Amino acid sequence: MSFLLGVCLAAVPAPAPQSNADEPRRRWTIFAERIFTGAGRTVDGGMVVVNNGQISLISVSRDDESQSETLKVHAVTAGLVDASARIYSGLESVEQSREIAPDVRVADTLDVFAIEWERELRNGVTTVLITPPDFNVIGGLGVVLKTGGAESIALRTIKPDAVLRGAIGRLPSENNSPIRGRPTDFTARRPTTRMGVEWEWRKAFYDAAASHHDAERAFAGSDRLIAVLKGELPLSIQAWTTQDIRTAVFLKEELEREGLGQPRLFLDAAAEAWREPELLVRSKTPVVLPPFSAAGRVGETNLEDAFMAWNVAKLLTDHGITVALSSHGAEGLENRLAMQAGYAMRGGMSFDEALAAVTINPARILGVDKRVGTIEVGKDADLVLWSGPPFEPSSRVVGVILDGVLAVDPREHE
Repeated sequence: MSFLLGVCLAAVPAPAPQSNADEPRRRWTIFAERIFTGAGRTVDGGMVVVNNGQISLISVSRDDESQSETLKVHAVTAGLVDASARIYSGLESVEQSREIAPDVRVADTLDVFAIEWERELRNGVTTVLITPPDFNVIGGLGVVLKTGGAESIALRTIKPDAVLRGAIGRLPSENNSPIRGRPTDFTARRPTTRMGVEWEWRKAFYDAAASHHDAERAFAGSDRLIAVLKGELPLSIQAWTTQDIRTAVFLKEELEREGLGQPRLFLDAAAEAWREPELLVRSKTPVVLPPFSAAGRVGETNLEDAFMAWNVAKLLTDHGITVALSSHGAEGLENRLAMQAGYAMRGGMSFDEALAAVTINPARILGVDKRVGTIEVGKDADLVLWSGPPFEPSSRVVGVILDGVLAVDPREHE
């Protein structure tokens, strides 16, 4: 088998005729020069059999030239997982009237026909976490779902109410103003500083803990905060800079120290986590890193002036910290998720570490690793087909299989 003709795609012996002629094919045999399973095994000259939306077989292949359909690609990986994809419906995804909104579900605001889904899918991203925009201190509940398939957010969902999302830093307080005289709108409110944002976080958790023992003190979403304290609902906090990362970790440790609970925290956009990695090691806090920047300076809407060097992902990984990479929903080709893995390799990550950072690591952080993140028998048939070695500058995603359906056809690139 030649290097360029690395993958052949062929139909398995045809099943019984389908009742619906429009039903997409969900049975495939994929022959690949290299199959990167992400589960501690790389298969050279192997095949993956997909049947009815799941992976049914992974083995060394026997190339069969009699197959009726062939596709000229090089390698196969599991579908990419982005734990901070940031596909919103503008301010419709934000509860603007209050800063603490743990009861809001971003899933109720999403547009299944938004062009961003197709963009993610064509770049190999098959599973994403979508959370409310970080304009509030606590924005609400995120959802894990597939980037394609059914024309319904509910049918694409694989984990509803997956995380409680909030932010620490300048962004939650940026549009608020001090109250002087009679307020003219609801943005004349606190917090107006980083200190105020921290106060809102602490007050929300302490009030929720009190409501657990006194029902009259319950408020909208207090049950969600209690679920976070019990460790039943993961907590995702956006924190770019060192001071905000400290605040998030110290908050978690304070709640534990005071006996209020055991939150399962992970940090998003933790660009400066490299400055004090021992904080994350001590608190067992995973991180989702933002897109790399050529200049090293990163930060949402230029509010958070954080520095992230090329070797940040490698440094954190070497400390035993679970690291996931994210595109943050970027539109530019240079910031897509597959490119982030390549940048991380430039910064010292091995291929296996980079692959894990865009597949199984985010899947584990989100609690969906039993379904996605690796190529294993019984898992969802979410696969990415590559024209060359994954994450190399000269390679590209040429095909995507989502839930066993050929969502992006490699033959378009021939």
